[in-house]
Amino acid sequence: MKSVVLVSALVIAAMTLAAGPSRAAVGVVVNIAPPAPMVEAVPVAPVAGYIWRPGHWRWNGVRYVWIRGRYVAPPYVGAVWVPGHWGPRGPGWVWIGGHWRR
Repeated sequence: MKSVVLVSALVIAAMTLAAGPSRAAVGVVVNIAPPAPMVEAVPVAPVAGYIWRPGHWRWNGVRYVWIRGRYVAPPYVGAVWVPGHWGPRGPGWVWIGGHWRR
C-alpha cells in the first residue's frame, strides 16, 4: 500500500513539473560563470516559416558544453522564440530556459 502511494506521489510530481513553463523551473546552480556565447553562422532555413533557435552553453555536471543552434517549427502562427540564458543566482549561475511567446 505504501509503495502505491509513493508511486502515485512521484507520478503527480513528475506531471506537475513537466506541465510548468521552462522559465519557471529552478535548475542547478553552477559556481562557474558560463563562457561567452559562440558566434554561429545561421544557415538558410530548411523550410519556410521555421525559426532559428540559437545555440547555448549547457552544464553537464563537470563543464560547459556548446549546444548548437537549430531551426525548429513554431508551435503556432506568429510564435516568437525567446532564447534561454544563464542568470546570476546567489554566488553562481542558473539556466533559465527559452520559451515561445506571441
